[in-house]
Amino acid sequence: MSSPFKRPTVWMPLIIATSLVVGLLIGSQFASHSPSAPSLSKLATIMELIEAEYVDDINGDSLIEETIPDLLSKLDPHTAYIPAADLQSVNDELEGSFSGIGISFNMLTDTITVLEVISGGPSEKVGLLPGDRIVAIDDSVAAGKKWSQERVLNTLRGPKRTVVKLGIKRTNSPELLTYEVTRGDIPVTSVDATYLLTPEIGYVKINKFGRHTYMEFLTSMATLKAAGAQSYIIDLRSNGGGFLEPAVMMANEFLQPALQIVSTHGRLDSTESFFASDGLGSFKDEPVVVLIDEYSASASEIFSGALQDNDRGLIVGRRSFGKGLVQRQIDLPDSSAIRLTTARYYTPSGRCIQKSYTPGAASTYSMEIEERYIHGEGYNEDSVKLDKSHIFYTAGGREVYGGGGIMPDVYVATDTTGFSSYYFNVSNAGLLHRYSFTYTDLNREQLNAAADVDELLEMLPDDDVLLYSFVDYAKREAGIPIRWGLVNVSQNLLLRQIKALIARDVLGTSAYYEVYNRTDPTVQRAIEEINQGAAAAPISKGLKAEGESKNNSLSHLLKSKDYNYLFFTA
Repeated sequence: MSSPFKRPTVWMPLIIATSLVVGLLIGSQFASHSPSAPSLSKLATIMELIEAEYVDDINGDSLIEETIPDLLSKLDPHTAYIPAADLQSVNDELEGSFSGIGISFNMLTDTITVLEVISGGPSEKVGLLPGDRIVAIDDSVAAGKKWSQERVLNTLRGPKRTVVKLGIKRTNSPELLTYEVTRGDIPVTSVDATYLLTPEIGYVKINKFGRHTYMEFLTSMATLKAAGAQSYIIDLRSNGGGFLEPAVMMANEFLQPALQIVSTHGRLDSTESFFASDGLGSFKDEPVVVLIDEYSASASEIFSGALQDNDRGLIVGRRSFGKGLVQRQIDLPDSSAIRLTTARYYTPSGRCIQKSYTPGAASTYSMEIEERYIHGEGYNEDSVKLDKSHIFYTAGGREVYGGGGIMPDVYVATDTTGFSSYYFNVSNAGLLHRYSFTYTDLNREQLNAAADVDELLEMLPDDDVLLYSFVDYAKREAGIPIRWGLVNVSQNLLLRQIKALIARDVLGTSAYYEVYNRTDPTVQRAIEEINQGAAAAPISKGLKAEGESKNNSLSHLLKSKDYNYLFFTA
């Protein structure tokens, strides 16, 4: 006979009761907002009854741990619980540093493959190289064991000054190499690329808004200006957000003093507004274009909305995600934490950034981006659903709309040029990355002599030779048949990605964008707009503060983050 403890009729009342108890535990962290004494007494009584009278022995702590995420999911899509075991790794990416061995890696063919060795880091000091395969960690076999990215991160990262032993397979060595790496502080960077698109147009790609993003951004901008840049493209595509502070500070660099950047409105707290201040604004007169897409969220939307509403630049791309809920991280006594939604973000014109949602319907919310594509929004500007019942006005009098997300000034459809069933087959199988890395590995000594992207591309074989080499590899390694009609449809896309990936493997992440952006439609459209003068200088005085909304002075670090990483740092 099965245990009655396994039946839903037994479990559900317990889950419900435990959820109420969780409310008690969480509520105790907020004395000023805690429920009344009778409610606390009721919850405590329920918990006592469960512990004293329930038919089976239970682990109350474990049950509460499992129930908290379900409880919080009933609120909104972004309030979240972070278990104690996960809190450190969740915070590391935004805080700006962690202790590890200093490599970027990916899992190619179920093997930990080193993509980049961080300059000056522990791994570089002992002699690890890009292309090395980590097949053993502390005498445990890691290759071919289907380790998750999280397990690899947890194994390679660790306390500063601790030692990890690595078994390394290197192409030019028949023997397994052994290295002992002493973990150290590893910086986490936010800027993926900084370079001149043209002699006068600088490009900066930002992947998140972390603790040190503003200083990285400022360094990048100063470097570009010194190199001759007179206009700038800030690429926030697929940037899921992060801290509020760097987004505000970055916007400040482009705005005149006293212009509003963003405000927050909550149920309990008064309105908090952020304004551009004196002493910054180093780039307030230069033309600027911001690139966004459907995966640009939170802090990315704050930055974009501030520039758009103040008529201070041009937003190019597709409608952003629509994540405008403010999360404040509260640490709990057991070293876990919750990120609790406390307010909503509003752009200077008064638009709420957050798109609509139904509390407790997380699955529907997560499908919203897919729904946009089903309705054609990703491919046709006329298919974009604008909420014209919520009309707002920029400083210059242009109409903008609420309803969630930032609609760009210049729409650029998703680039489907080159899509075919052959492309999807090889892409989904990871063959573009695997082939590019294999090619780089076999020719690394020659390719390492390239001083820049132009020299590297000159070293690659003719397009026909490179393409044939790839399709032969795909057939040999994964059995994907060569169908030249489909291959020819996708040839430009295949070659662009292969060359960009080879450039990344040889010269680093920035080189990937230097290659890929040469034919990227959104980047090319941004260049056209700058050349035509559409992104030049402010066209109005901007939106200044009204009433008595207080300037927050960046005292609160409001945290929110969506993770979208292609490779990981350890």
